[in-house]
Amino acid sequence: METLFLWPLIGGTLAIMVLIYLALDVMKRSRGNASMMEISDAIQVGAKAFLYREYIYISIFVAIVFAAISIVGELTPLGKDTGLSLQTGVSFIIGAFCSALAGFIGMSIATRANSRTTEAAREGGVKGALGVAISGGAVMGLGVVGISLLGLTFTLMAFWNEADRVASTAIINGYAMGASLVALFARSGGGIYTKGADMGGDRVGMVEAGIPEDDPRNAATIADNVGDNVGDVAGLGSDLMESYVEAIIAAMAIAVTLNAVGGGAMSLNMIMLPLLIAAAGIVCSIVGIFYIRAFAKSDPQKALMNGTYIAGGLAVLATLAIVMVFGENYTDDLATIFRGTAIEYGRMGIFLSTVFGIAAGAIIGFVSEYYTSHKYKPTRKIAENSQSGPALTVVEGLSVGMMSCTIPTIVLAGAIVASYWAGGFFGIAMAAFGMLATTGIIVSVDSYGPIADNAGGIAEMAHLDRSVREITDNLDAVGNTTAAIGKGFAIGSAAFAATGLLVAFIATARVNVDHLALANPPILAGLLLGGMFPYFFSSLLFGAVGKAAYAMIEEVRRQLRDIPGIMEGKAKPDYAQCVDIATKGAIRGMLLPGGLAIILPVVIGLSFGAEVLTGLLIGSLISGLMIGIQMANSGGAMDNAKKYIEEGMYGGKGSEAHKAAVVGDTVGDPLKDTVGPSINILIKLMAVISLVIAPLLIQEEVVVTPAVADQAAQVEVIQADAAVDAVAADRL
Repeated sequence: METLFLWPLIGGTLAIMVLIYLALDVMKRSRGNASMMEISDAIQVGAKAFLYREYIYISIFVAIVFAAISIVGELTPLGKDTGLSLQTGVSFIIGAFCSALAGFIGMSIATRANSRTTEAAREGGVKGALGVAISGGAVMGLGVVGISLLGLTFTLMAFWNEADRVASTAIINGYAMGASLVALFARSGGGIYTKGADMGGDRVGMVEAGIPEDDPRNAATIADNVGDNVGDVAGLGSDLMESYVEAIIAAMAIAVTLNAVGGGAMSLNMIMLPLLIAAAGIVCSIVGIFYIRAFAKSDPQKALMNGTYIAGGLAVLATLAIVMVFGENYTDDLATIFRGTAIEYGRMGIFLSTVFGIAAGAIIGFVSEYYTSHKYKPTRKIAENSQSGPALTVVEGLSVGMMSCTIPTIVLAGAIVASYWAGGFFGIAMAAFGMLATTGIIVSVDSYGPIADNAGGIAEMAHLDRSVREITDNLDAVGNTTAAIGKGFAIGSAAFAATGLLVAFIATARVNVDHLALANPPILAGLLLGGMFPYFFSSLLFGAVGKAAYAMIEEVRRQLRDIPGIMEGKAKPDYAQCVDIATKGAIRGMLLPGGLAIILPVVIGLSFGAEVLTGLLIGSLISGLMIGIQMANSGGAMDNAKKYIEEGMYGGKGSEAHKAAVVGDTVGDPLKDTVGPSINILIKLMAVISLVIAPLLIQEEVVVTPAVADQAAQVEVIQADAAVDAVAADRL
């Protein structure tokens, strides 16, 4: 047992060691001139101030949930045999802490890498800038996988009880729930912050005042750059960490319920399989990261994509080796719930399922790239339509996002069926994790984008040569595409993981599958409620972004109006006031939707039972999947359409097409950076909360013995014969 735990400990430690090396490599680079350092320092201060305040509010929710879990588990009759306990609460705290820590570390390095990326672009061109930006992003990526894997492994080592595996997995469900809760608040709060500042700054600066993006005369510029870090780095890190952890835990939870063929309970090797593959995935991600650093030249997107594909290919080979050494044949006992009989699977089914997940992730990533990169027709069509005004920009952008749902949904549906065919429900869970086996590099290439965006802002505000901004804009455009790819991986894995968690919930809550039909009113009611909630949740987030943006617009207008000399460059705007407005707006906006996401499954489950809650989970998965894909890709496409025009197409900057594209980008911002990425966390958080409370929803059923059943059948036959005789007598 100790040997099995050793491998994920080694993998997590290796990630931390490489993280430290990359962080030191970033820190030794030149920060540029005094003006660049001043701007970077202001961004660091603003990002830390927001994150501290956000974590204070999150800690209140964490404390409340911890108390609820512990009280129910230890001090009430409901806690008996439910898996809820003080240990589950401690596991929940550890998961929340690890998620917050990963986000904080990634944000801290990202805010220090921004000016260094600007200086590298000035001195070393594309390759130099990409090297610094990807190193800064890799700190976030390796922090996510390293911290989460070490935290989960230590939690397992502390609480694992080989004699009671079910209780042990119930405890680590708390770890996943803690990571999910922090991720939801970090993603939604950071998204509200960054888009409120971005939309407000773009509206007044680029449209009304006619000044460039990130111009130092715009009071919202520092807040905008702070938002890139708290939303797209810290929030992103917590988001993908949650996906990563839940994919591992879902596979382990299902494995505990399965039996090895001829050997009784599943061996510990099989239960630990996801952790072993996770450790190998870290090594593969590190190889991909160093490939990007070594071979990045004039085409950053090619370098980033090749690095990602290399890591994925190595992960396939590593998975095959691990399955051959540690895998075994097994019986999927969960199949008896749905099909009435257990099904036997070979260990190669595990490998095939994992490969299906990796392949599905790669396809979804490519589709996201196609629909969001301005190298391809969909985004260029948005730019072309911008010549006719902002209405057509937005309409085409929404159309592109909706169309982009088609192939990923078909791929996910096919991968779920294929992985079930290959490995049963355990295969589905392993496919979900396969998609995220190389999370280290996925997060790295995603996090590099905000660093490049910040670097461009610093170049503009420090009045550097135009060639520097062109380099950073090129990196930023690629960053939008890699961000869309990362969001595609996240929402795709969410569908897989939520499916696995749903099956585990049905088994744990002992839901009668004969009742899982549309004709059953509780299921239909749950489906309708579940289908509605992601829309309601999205509406709350949109409203919060709108309020934050409105306050930002009014403040930027006030400063331009009331502070003499700003437009002439003789006076500095009050950047701190805009940072404070964005912070307050984000905190206020994240509390209600985050709180409802926690409370809803508990209220529905305890009030209406497991059947309604099952329908809720299914409905939220279906509608949430479409919302997540559509909004992420619509927003990314409209953003890159604007950047395509800024490269000189259709009149370039300042043209009517550009003004229309700015409006489209403004609409797309909350789609891609607030609502879209928050939805995948929502559907998994609701699923894992449901799994945690599932034992409380078990209803004892009357067991009918064969003898009693035969007697009942005989009575029914006698009664039916008597009724027929009575009808015949009446007619005579």
